[in-house]
Amino acid sequence: MGVPVLRAPRLERLWWVVVFTLCLSPFCLIVYGVVANTLGPDPAEVLMHQTGEWAIRLLVVVLAARPMARWGWPALFRFRRMFGLYMFFYTTLHLLVFAQVYVGWDVAILLEELLERPYVMVGFAGWVLLAPLALTSSDGMRRRLRQRWRQLHRLVYAVSVLAVLHVLWLSRSDIGDAVLYGILLGSLLLWRLWQKWKRPLAARL
Repeated sequence: MGVPVLRAPRLERLWWVVVFTLCLSPFCLIVYGVVANTLGPDPAEVLMHQTGEWAIRLLVVVLAARPMARWGWPALFRFRRMFGLYMFFYTTLHLLVFAQVYVGWDVAILLEELLERPYVMVGFAGWVLLAPLALTSSDGMRRRLRQRWRQLHRLVYAVSVLAVLHVLWLSRSDIGDAVLYGILLGSLLLWRLWQKWKRPLAARL
């Protein structure tokens, strides 16, 4: 008997498991660090940094999915929904750590932080904009909303701008991360604008 051929649906499911596991791995490492007490002298700072980093990395992956598909590599695009939901997951973890450690679930302190610290305000605004995108990510909601679904999910562009501002305002002397993410997300947004501008231009020619 020959080696059994992996059929396309099985291969697709296998890839789904692989991508799901890769996206979940940072969370597992974070949990391990908390349980094993290996996060160093300031675990709260490490938790904030790691959850925020993975949120913005996945945001880059989400925005890169479409141009990568146009350039002949559609793998990211097939799992864009999963990347987007995990991005919201890590963003929510980032917010929960902040609420637990730095605010203590005190509404008065939260309002004070929002008013006095710009990076808190833009970070919270980014989460607020992401929430409806996560809630309407299913195929059923896409069918119900129709054209409005596409318009709603364009909020991810505003989220990317807020994310860069959040990192920039958090930076003190080292703005390397802010510059890196600014270049990556800015390039992806410019590509989207170019694609949108190119369609009416082609129609006029």
